[in-house]
Amino acid sequence: MEESLHNLPQLIVYKCHAFLSSYVNLVIKKQHCQLTLCVSVSAPDMMDPIRTVKPKDSRTLMADFNPKTGATSYVIRVENTNGFFREDSVSSSPAEIKYLNPYTEYQLSIMAVNDAGRSQPSSHVAEKTLLPPPQLSTSSPSNDSIVVTWPPVSAAVRYTVFMYKFGSDTQEKYNTTNTTLTVTGLDAGSLYVIKSLAWDPEGREGEESLYVNQTTRPPTPSSVSVSVVRSNSLAGLAVSWELSQDVYGTVDYHVTSDQNKNLKCNSTSSSCTLLPVGCGEVHTVYVTASNKAGPSHPSSPVVLITFPCPPESLTLVESSVGNCTLTWNTVPYADGYQAFVKKGDGGEATCNSTSNNCTYQCQCGYTYLMSVLAYNLAGSGPEGTILNYTTVPCCPESVSVSAVSADTLEITWTASRGAELYQTRAADNSEVVLCNDTAPVCALSDLSCDSSYTVSITPCSEISGCNHACKSHTKATGKNSSVVSVSWKPNNRAANYTVSAESHGEYGKNGGQTCTTSGNSCDITELPCGSSFEFSVMATGGAGRSLPSFSTFLETDPCCPVNLTVDQVTQAMSNVSWSHAKAAQSFITSLTSLHGHARCHTQDSHCLMGCITCGTNYTVTVETFSITGRATNCTYQGFSSSRSPFP
Repeated sequence: MEESLHNLPQLIVYKCHAFLSSYVNLVIKKQHCQLTLCVSVSAPDMMDPIRTVKPKDSRTLMADFNPKTGATSYVIRVENTNGFFREDSVSSSPAEIKYLNPYTEYQLSIMAVNDAGRSQPSSHVAEKTLLPPPQLSTSSPSNDSIVVTWPPVSAAVRYTVFMYKFGSDTQEKYNTTNTTLTVTGLDAGSLYVIKSLAWDPEGREGEESLYVNQTTRPPTPSSVSVSVVRSNSLAGLAVSWELSQDVYGTVDYHVTSDQNKNLKCNSTSSSCTLLPVGCGEVHTVYVTASNKAGPSHPSSPVVLITFPCPPESLTLVESSVGNCTLTWNTVPYADGYQAFVKKGDGGEATCNSTSNNCTYQCQCGYTYLMSVLAYNLAGSGPEGTILNYTTVPCCPESVSVSAVSADTLEITWTASRGAELYQTRAADNSEVVLCNDTAPVCALSDLSCDSSYTVSITPCSEISGCNHACKSHTKATGKNSSVVSVSWKPNNRAANYTVSAESHGEYGKNGGQTCTTSGNSCDITELPCGSSFEFSVMATGGAGRSLPSFSTFLETDPCCPVNLTVDQVTQAMSNVSWSHAKAAQSFITSLTSLHGHARCHTQDSHCLMGCITCGTNYTVTVETFSITGRATNCTYQGFSSSRSPFP
């Protein structure tokens, strides 16, 4: 039968629909012939026990069994301590039993299945699933450490944590019985890949966790520098630092100042600017780097003091003839000050000082605009308030006094710079006559005839007031010697120059003074007063001496009287007499006190002074004038007039 079946072509097998399921109906077609054969089939015999059962992970077991001949599939029965759990249909070995509970013991048996049914279950094989993977949480508390934590895994006796740096082939392994692990000595700003597993009491490794990425905090910024920058009227702090190399990911930098909590800037590069800052501020600047792990430690503090604030309370004092002293209040954190002086005619000058004042040359009759700024290592501060100051008007020159009639004097002079009004005063022993006018000419009438008047002109302006110093010149002592500065245009490449000063007396030339220099100017000192000198220059070089230059003449100031005597004639009148003064042709003698002054102009060697207030201390000065108009101011010891006999 079996052989004849093999000889039949075009066989088609159909399932037999009989009363018994254990029969198979075979329909064999050969052309127009049909043969039906029913064969009886039985269920498979019981299989051998599962050969091996191994855990794949915490929720899966792998079952390896011997296949059963005639079986079309298999059923694995899973039981736990509570009994039946479930049955899984599998097609071949090995088979995965999924979706189990972690660290649970299961009893596994297997049954073979065919069209007739399935076999009896095999003997049980016991196996336990693995411990579940730890659920890792990571953080980086510093730039060289990572902390790994996880909830306890039930039944775990210890844990293993694996860690390696991204880009490195070396993996580190750490064992612990705790649920937290701190790893130190790591590289700052680096990415580390971390996984872990738990160990059960049987000494088996549990299921590995998924990889967790954790970056350490970035390195602390180094080489921080701070400087002041300005843009238009806005000032800021330019902060720069050295970028960290070999760091993973994006690093943000945060710059702060403890001077102002709102003063901060952020950057992903190596610099940023803190805006705005003001004058006279002390800033302690920190730079902090941060990434996804958190911020680094702040950099070492850098202290910077900004530029000083502008000085205030500017005051000007005309300290001496031709000199003005500008003062101001000092400001904190200033290393020095610079004063700017702008003259009315366009001239400008600067003056540097480390104190609170500065003296510079000033001239009468000009308006000066002055300001002061302070500076330090951070730079110059802004200019402060501008002080507008006008010096007193200049004293008139070329004064001419002439008697146009018996009772009238006409006074003329050249207009002086800065003067808006002139007060002309004529005084004798009995009266004072005044004239105020804006023109440089004045006629004083109704004077006493045959009287001597002292005439003075005081220039005034509305802004600066009057110049009361025009009638006297303040000097400490009488001047009996002179210093003459001689300059010339050199026309030799290498030569020494000798300046000779020869005096001209009544009997011709006399020996004089000399000075020698290789420059183009020379000072001759200790020239006697009241003398006339002839100056010439001679050059000396390797080839010899040159001819003398053309001469120039100079007259020194007249001498002061060596002796002066004050004799009080009455309580209100004194006689002042003095010795001969070389080259002096006329004298102006003045008695000055807090209550007033008296003066006389004479060519004699004595003068009778009236209008003296009794009981008063006076200072005696004598001005000597040469025939050419050169003058010397001589000051002598004061004297005290007698007390008044009246209370």
